[in-house]
Amino acid sequence: METRFLAIGELTDTPSVAVVIDVMRAFTTAAWAFAQGAERIVLAGSLDEALGLKGRHPCWVALKDGAPAAGFDAVNSPGRIRGTDLAGRTVVQKTTAGTVGALAVRGADLVLCASFVVAGATARALRGRPEAVFVVTGEDGRAEEDLACAQYIARRAAGPAPDPSRYLRRAAGSTAAAELARGVREGVHEDDVRLCLELDRFPFAMAAAPEDGLMVLRPYREAAGPGRSWGQGR
Repeated sequence: METRFLAIGELTDTPSVAVVIDVMRAFTTAAWAFAQGAERIVLAGSLDEALGLKGRHPCWVALKDGAPAAGFDAVNSPGRIRGTDLAGRTVVQKTTAGTVGALAVRGADLVLCASFVVAGATARALRGRPEAVFVVTGEDGRAEEDLACAQYIARRAAGPAPDPSRYLRRAAGSTAAAELARGVREGVHEDDVRLCLELDRFPFAMAAAPEDGLMVLRPYREAAGPGRSWGQGR
């Protein structure tokens, strides 16, 4: 499989297959939301869009980066979302990097959104594909945790699983991990870093695709495509 690793700003065309990486914390939080029963996650392009969707659909759960804010139900934290019952709910997610990256490749044939917690399932979804572009969303493509995760998934998709320890060490030593651990970022739970570094915590990949004008993320099993939920046929 031919691979490229690009920042959001380096995308010059729409790839056939895109893997959007946000380890700390968008796509770790998203995976936990599905584990808590969420049916789908709508990826919003702005805070105003997220609030507008929430206003039109009061039963939807809106979450964002940073501190709690009026109109939003939750923050982008796996440690906080894991205690929320989301059975059958639609979640609206707006983050600084992850959702931006997914929307930037919305025309791709397949958009996978990934972090370490779904790395193995993401790698399986990529096997047999001739090429993939990995979108490294954090720090304008320089985020060590995102790059480490992208490289790990790429190697695992291409052959036998590599030793994950060095990739996880890189992520643990990243700027994002340090900021979360020190509470520099708002809306942090004390378990966020640990949860972001759990390898293969969940058995599903996550795929985003347009639905009724929205970019919607769902659990993904390759044989069935993104319309089939994690719980079906397990």
